[in-house]
Amino acid sequence: MAARRTEWPGDSPDSSRAEKELSPRDPAERARAICLRLLTGTPRTRKQLADALHKREIPSEAAEEVLSRFEDVGLINDAAFADAWVESRHHGRGLARRALARELRTKGVDSTLIDEAVGQLDSDQEEATARELVARKLRSTRGLDRDRRLRRLAGMLARKGYPEGMALRVVRRALEEEGEDTTDLDEAGC
Repeated sequence: MAARRTEWPGDSPDSSRAEKELSPRDPAERARAICLRLLTGTPRTRKQLADALHKREIPSEAAEEVLSRFEDVGLINDAAFADAWVESRHHGRGLARRALARELRTKGVDSTLIDEAVGQLDSDQEEATARELVARKLRSTRGLDRDRRLRRLAGMLARKGYPEGMALRVVRRALEEEGEDTTDLDEAGC
C-alpha cells in the first residue's frame, strides 16, 4: 500500500518535495525550506521572499522570524541585490537610472537603497551607454528618412529610461556623424 502524502494549503506544483515532506506543524521549517529553495536559483529581495511565503500560507510570525534570521546571516541583502541588479541590467540591457529604479521598486527594494544603487551610475556613464545603444541600432535605420530614424532611435532610448534631452542629443550627434543634416532640429523640439 502506497504512503499517502498530506496536501497542505498553499501547496503548488512548484513546491519542492522537501517542502512537502516537512511537518505541517512547523511553519518556520517550511519557511526556511521555501526561502532556501528560492534563493538557490537567484538572489531575491526580502519582499519577494515574504510574498512567496504569504502565497504558501506561512503564518506571518514564522515568516518574519525566518526572514529576519536570513537577513542577519546575509542570505537576504536588499542593498547588495540592488547594486548587482543595477550593474547587471545597465551593462547587459543598457537600462538607464529611471528604468532601473522602476524595476527595483517593483521588486520591493526600499527607496533609499534604490537611490544609492542607481547613484552608482553617473550621467557620463549613462550617456556613454546611450551612445553605444544608438550605434548598434543605427545601421538598422539606414534607408529611412531622418525624422523617422530620429523617432525610432530616441524612442528606443526612452523605453530604456533615458531622459528625453539626453536621448535627443545622443541621436542627433549620431546622425550628424553619419552625415545627416540636423541644423533644422532644435534640442527641445526634435
